Amino acid sequence: MSQMKHIDNIPSTPGKFKMEKSPYNRLRLHSSLAKLTFWSFVFLGLIFVFFFRSPSSSSPESLTADPSRRSLRTSSYGGPDWEKRIKASAKVRSRNGMSVLVTGAAGFVGTHVSAALKRRGDGVLGLDNFNDYYDQSLKRARQALLERSGVYIVEGDINDVALLKKLFDIVQFTHVMHLAAQAGVRYAMENPSSYVHSNIAGLVSVLEVCKSVNPQPAIVWASSSSVYGLNTKVPFSEKDRTDNPASLYAATKKAGEEIAHTYNHIYGLSLTGLRFFTVYGPWGRPDMAYFFFTKDILKGKAIQIFEAANHGTVARDFTYIDDIVKGCLAALDTAEKSTGSGGKKKGPAQLRVYNLGNTSPVPVSDLVSILERLLKVKAKRTVMKLPRNGDVQFTHANISLAQRELGYKPTTDLQTGLKKFVRWYLSYYGNGKKSSQ
Repeated sequence: MSQMKHIDNIPSTPGKFKMEKSPYNRLRLHSSLAKLTFWSFVFLGLIFVFFFRSPSSSSPESLTADPSRRSLRTSSYGGPDWEKRIKASAKVRSRNGMSVLVTGAAGFVGTHVSAALKRRGDGVLGLDNFNDYYDQSLKRARQALLERSGVYIVEGDINDVALLKKLFDIVQFTHVMHLAAQAGVRYAMENPSSYVHSNIAGLVSVLEVCKSVNPQPAIVWASSSSVYGLNTKVPFSEKDRTDNPASLYAATKKAGEEIAHTYNHIYGLSLTGLRFFTVYGPWGRPDMAYFFFTKDILKGKAIQIFEAANHGTVARDFTYIDDIVKGCLAALDTAEKSTGSGGKKKGPAQLRVYNLGNTSPVPVSDLVSILERLLKVKAKRTVMKLPRNGDVQFTHANISLAQRELGYKPTTDLQTGLKKFVRWYLSYYGNGKKSSQ
């Protein structure tokens, strides 16, 4: 394996009633009170048994049975050695550097962002639950790379508020790079609750902790180009409406943007949302088309290429990971301080959202042609109609706002970026002989 170079029957308001005057009323009242007392004891007994006596209520198996909660319980943490590792990882080693908590640090973007921050001397602490949405060994390999560069990843869930508070007790983070999320458009049809758990509840958990600490950190977080949904106006601009999501994933990311607005307005949190456009590159996600196309082409398996109605072209604004990292770091560098204290807003706070794309949509069929040339293998193509599973026909980013305010300027075309990806893929998986799933 080569070294990385870039690295969620009683009405509430009962109406007035009048008690009947009857010789039996007192008897009925006593009988009712007796029944109420009896059932109260039964109910309390059931609560006691369920929460305090049932061994399965706190076992890992009971948490993993529901995929949306499979990583809610954090592995054991605490102790002097654990805290020492955290402080060492988060220590700032450059003048005017920042101390950043990166959630989803073992993920694709999280690994590269963490490595880039560490290289320039910022303090970095990772947090990741290592869930099994895709190959966990790939996440562990990313973790090993980061740890060799001095970045420690705490294994835990963003919904574990006690853990988040503990981390802020140990380190006074100046910034949070919130990248942890349930990714993927199609998987939402299989496991919708995981998206609510990670992308909505998880975001709220992070914001709740951040708004309560002093000083509050500035927060940059990953939204998605998917929020543009069924928008037909191109290129997509931050000024466009985003109220027609095409998938549950998109809806949760849109909800995240509204939640961010709320926490900014009420608590004075400085928040910057980044709408990523189809990020690709070395150490990428196996559920992305360029990744599993590469795997299947090498194995001689047929690949499915979608086309829209009336033979319409399906295209994506593919954005190389190094360009995305530059945008993430620029967002952190330009983030203003939050204005709240003790959970109370003291003044107006920064609220921003930016597109981070490449501005050059490429048909998926052209992507396959590039991979064929790089792999020197002819793909077995099967053309199919674009299914109604949340995928959209095209994405195209207008990045003028990010260019003007962040100095964001993508420099890697798809041919160059895929060449770097294929070189990594063949080194890591060995010409497809090692499984990529």
